[in-house]
Amino acid sequence: MTISSRKAALAAALLASVAFPAAAEPVFNRIASFPVAANLPAGKDKLSTTSAEIITATDDGKTLIYSDSPLGAIGFVDITDAKAPKAGGALMMDGEPTSVTSAAGKALVAVNTGESKQKPSGRLVIVDVATKKIENTCDLGGQPDSIALNKDKTLGTIAIENERDEDVNDGKIPQMPAGDLVIFQVKDGTVDCGTIKHIALTGLSAVAPEDPEPEFVSFNSQDEIALTLQENNEIVIIDAKTAQVKTHFSAGSTDLAGIDTKRDGALKFAGELKGVLREPDAVKWLDGNRLIVANEGDYEGGSRGFTIFDKTGRVLYESGSSFERAVADLGHYPDGRSGSKGVEPEGLEAATFGGQQYFFVLAERASVVGVYKDTGADPELSQILPSGVSPEGAVAIPSRNLFATANEVDLGEDGGPRSHVMIYELSEGEKAYPQIVAAEKDSNPVGFAALSGLAAVPEKPGKLFAVSDSVLGMQPTIYTIDATQRPAVITETLTVKRDGAAAQKLDIEGIAVDEKGWFWLASEGNSDKLLPHALYHVNPKGEIKAEVALPKELTANEIRYGFEGVTIIGSGDDATLWMAIQREWKDDEKGFVKLVSYNPKSKEWGAVRYPLDKSENGWVGLSEISAHGDNVYIIERDNLVGDAAKLKKLYKVAITDLKPAELGGELPAVKKTEAYDFLNELKTATNGYVLDKIEGFTFDAGGKAYAVTDNDGVSDSSGETLFFPVDLVGTN
Repeated sequence: MTISSRKAALAAALLASVAFPAAAEPVFNRIASFPVAANLPAGKDKLSTTSAEIITATDDGKTLIYSDSPLGAIGFVDITDAKAPKAGGALMMDGEPTSVTSAAGKALVAVNTGESKQKPSGRLVIVDVATKKIENTCDLGGQPDSIALNKDKTLGTIAIENERDEDVNDGKIPQMPAGDLVIFQVKDGTVDCGTIKHIALTGLSAVAPEDPEPEFVSFNSQDEIALTLQENNEIVIIDAKTAQVKTHFSAGSTDLAGIDTKRDGALKFAGELKGVLREPDAVKWLDGNRLIVANEGDYEGGSRGFTIFDKTGRVLYESGSSFERAVADLGHYPDGRSGSKGVEPEGLEAATFGGQQYFFVLAERASVVGVYKDTGADPELSQILPSGVSPEGAVAIPSRNLFATANEVDLGEDGGPRSHVMIYELSEGEKAYPQIVAAEKDSNPVGFAALSGLAAVPEKPGKLFAVSDSVLGMQPTIYTIDATQRPAVITETLTVKRDGAAAQKLDIEGIAVDEKGWFWLASEGNSDKLLPHALYHVNPKGEIKAEVALPKELTANEIRYGFEGVTIIGSGDDATLWMAIQREWKDDEKGFVKLVSYNPKSKEWGAVRYPLDKSENGWVGLSEISAHGDNVYIIERDNLVGDAAKLKKLYKVAITDLKPAELGGELPAVKKTEAYDFLNELKTATNGYVLDKIEGFTFDAGGKAYAVTDNDGVSDSSGETLFFPVDLVGTN
């Protein structure tokens, strides 16, 4: 499908919310990331699962405190220098901390101590932040969830959830015992346990009224508490001073249009759902009358956005699918969640910075934060920030122009990203993210995922082609990128087709353009999934016109890590395709991988050996090959992320050194020369952790170099895509 110039212009206007601002406008940018594993106690395995879930800040804004459920602790981060956060250690809670807040140098921690969901218990733990010692505990009589304090920090409240067991009766409610709400008095950060009052919440909702399932709490300036009953789809307003329920109302339902409703390896934002229960998770007051809820869903609903109510229950604003669609424009849409709750807005924060009221919507499955300006009427989406994997909680520190997120997922045992705390600062400047967005077609998101190869658009400097990999297995796509815009814009998409339908069994990892303007695509195979290792010749309409299978001399020794790039050297009958194989196959000497050649005219195959750098951890392989001038350029990387990442480099090999030998015989080894080290670029691009997969590199028609990372379709990934020019001064 091709977007016309008129539609492209319209799409650019629709993307204004993620375009770069005027230089003087204050914007949020990430300034640091802190790996939660840095707070693991001495003697703990460094790959022990950690998690930052709910996060708060001390009154002076210099210490962040987060709950770490898997570790059973709270963690401390010194942000005296917010751009260089320091580990402050962890304090064990003898239970599962579920939420935390802070006042007057104390941390107030809600801790689940129940032996089972059928026998819930919990306590409130008061910790001195300076000494990191427990000063007092109060019994809560049930399993706590969210905790909050009022504006002057004299009253506190905790939602006693007594959460349902999803393994009992298929998770259906009611499940006893019922939860309730706790209110208590606070003085100088300490709590007199004798002031604790329990407020019954049964009989309020139409959904399982005997089992209210309290979830999240928030105070307004009038000492009123807003409480969500998530599974019950109910919102309750409580007077904290009298400990009485003032009112309650159903969160209701909404209709969704222009959404992707199928988990099918394709991005199609044309579906709709009717009467979706909101089932809110987090709630925050915007003022004394208005409150906002994040409609994550957890039972039978989840409407993928957020809603602003007044405290009588009147809907003032419904985001519908607008937030999710804006997320898709940035390539952060998780297709794997299309059949469930989409991007899953879960957490919220609200605060005033420099006279401007903001609220922040955390999308758990898209791993982003939507930054909205509260106008008093319809809110304005001003930014979407990249976060770690699965942001759960957030805290604003307006006194220091700071904002921080706690990201709960830790994939360290699988070699993936660790749980992180991300720190952002509001200041004048330009938005560091996104670096690439997709234009829309017919006012619907096109979206993108897993960009995995680059090639120049012939005779058009600043224009590039990219491809999607197996993440979009039912929608293999060739993208056209306009890199002259900032951020770069995907202006056109072309579906790769076989017999008129979207081709299946492709994992496109490389793209090259021949003299006729046809595409050569390299597909990485995986025999376990019946994906063939192959080359495909595709015409400008996206139709596969030829499929070239690998010869038996190669396939006899295959592993699933196959072609990771393709380029063309020469012209006419002498044109030869060169492909980089990612890792050593069964017949390769350890530390060497093949660069494979194929001549489309003569049908001849050949190969040379490429020497890999060594790594103490993980594996090392190739991710791209691109010919330019007298050399081919090859991305060589480890498969590590964050602080563990050590190798993300670009090497060049002289074309005169590419003298392929016959497959099955002795292969000559080539010499490589380092051309660029991406590591520093990846560290500083958006001040997050180093992303694993830098997978695309090429030169445009004017000789300017570009690189792109693969976001894995937001699966076990933060979903971030970095697209940037590469300065190869003095490189031919």
